[in-house]
Amino acid sequence: MNYLDSLYWIHERTKFGIKPGVKRMEWMLERLNNPQFNINGIHVGGTNGKGSTVSYLRSALVDNGYEVGTFTSPFIETFNERISLNGIPISDDEIVELVQKVRPVSEAMETETELGTATEFEIITTMMFLYFGEIHPVDFVVIEAGLGIKNDSTNVFKPILSILTSIGLDHTDILGDTYVDIAKDKGAIIKPETPIIYAVKNEEALKIIRDFVEQQHAEGIELDRDISVISEDDEFTYRYKDYELETLLLNMAGEHQKENAALAITALIELNESGIIDLDFNKMIDGIESVSWTGRIEQVKDSPLMIIDGAHNVESIEALIDTLKRYYHVEKMDVLFSAIKGKPINAMVDQLKTLATTFYITDFDFPKALSKEVISDEVKFDEKALVDDYVSFIESYNGEGLVITGSLYFISEVKSKVNFN
Repeated sequence: MNYLDSLYWIHERTKFGIKPGVKRMEWMLERLNNPQFNINGIHVGGTNGKGSTVSYLRSALVDNGYEVGTFTSPFIETFNERISLNGIPISDDEIVELVQKVRPVSEAMETETELGTATEFEIITTMMFLYFGEIHPVDFVVIEAGLGIKNDSTNVFKPILSILTSIGLDHTDILGDTYVDIAKDKGAIIKPETPIIYAVKNEEALKIIRDFVEQQHAEGIELDRDISVISEDDEFTYRYKDYELETLLLNMAGEHQKENAALAITALIELNESGIIDLDFNKMIDGIESVSWTGRIEQVKDSPLMIIDGAHNVESIEALIDTLKRYYHVEKMDVLFSAIKGKPINAMVDQLKTLATTFYITDFDFPKALSKEVISDEVKFDEKALVDDYVSFIESYNGEGLVITGSLYFISEVKSKVNFN
């Protein structure tokens, strides 16, 4: 089996859809001698902000001399980046080796149990635990949760610390359609007597999370109560306990990124205070300030201004618009939008209409992608147009400015197909 065969087998699992629950994960990992219990893992969950928070942690730890594995999703430019070592995707040969070890276990589960077939995400998550728990042990593994927490494939290890970046209305068809429902699911990231750092704005959701913290006798560290972020134009000041870090300046634009960075800084301080790491604060700051995250409010062209962003729910669309206004001083832009099933399209579109000069709608090659006609039905806007060939449209665009958004999967395909030069 070569690399392409391995990828084909992994991607073929998508036809089995999403199956909430961890029983299949636990069965496969037990067959593999439970490598998930061999790692020093940090669990990062939340509706938005997971990927950048993982990157801040990884960069700061690597700059402090630690070897760090990360698990993120979805990938933007190459599949291998989902499992990365010190920010570098693992090799094609390592993917093949992992598939050769995991595939027989997955097939044995199908024939020997009533648990059914493993999904794509379950396979990839198993590969990650096997890689960092047995094949290439590292100092720390920073693990981004997939969908929710309670029944997510990543929720099978014992973290040394957890971070909950946000709670918003996303995946409501699976997690529930209220903040309380989603908080009850994501609250499962809180483990007994384990530090949990969280940023939850909705009052109902915040009460649920505080209740979980109390029930689990966990150390709860809360943004805006224990952690302060004081924004000063592009820079910000961070305060926690007796710590104050001034004039922090991120590569990543957006007020939400300052909060994500603050969560990561707090996690690093907690690990330092507990003696798990030996933290050089200057190296930590350098590492965090240097982070860039492809596909997240990424300027890909200067003239005309062109920005891509994987905003895929209402909260991330709001953050995108706020950042465009605050950092790029843009009030109006053309919008190119595409999305996948299960998203609050109507609410996302309502937000983007406040930005759009012309609302362009397209579709892309992905199993759950919505057709442009279906999306168009949700766009009640006079200046709208359907785009059949988004690659040609983007490459020949010569308007005042274009933001391309709606789905990380869409942005991944755009990055792979469009020449922005």
